[in-house]
Amino acid sequence: MNSREAILVSAPNAAGEAFIKLLQCRGIPFVAIVNNRNEYDRMLELGVSQIVTVNTNEEKTWIVPEIAIGSIYLFEKSLNLCCRYLQICRSWTSDPVYVVTHSMQPRLVYKGLGANYIIHSHGRDLSLLLSKS
Repeated sequence: MNSREAILVSAPNAAGEAFIKLLQCRGIPFVAIVNNRNEYDRMLELGVSQIVTVNTNEEKTWIVPEIAIGSIYLFEKSLNLCCRYLQICRSWTSDPVYVVTHSMQPRLVYKGLGANYIIHSHGRDLSLLLSKS
């Protein structure tokens, strides 16, 4: 990732929120991706200043954001939504895409949709992810 690129984060759960707080503490530029008003408002409450809103049902709205995207971190809340986010944003970067999940089942599904790394975690301290980006 170069200095003009921002990390893209989907943070629909506590681990994702903790990751956003870590990015904020370290001053690392990032953008949140959301697909509804509740998630948008939740990101605002977390102090996120750059938010990309996508309509996951309308493929014609999946346009590349004006912000240069580097690595992507998708925190899984639902298999369907995480897969859709992979379909939407995999083409936005050539940098790695990380999927953070509690489940062991969807590994091949995520790999097939373009994820580079699938991290199985039940904890909220994922600071070691940043050493890879």
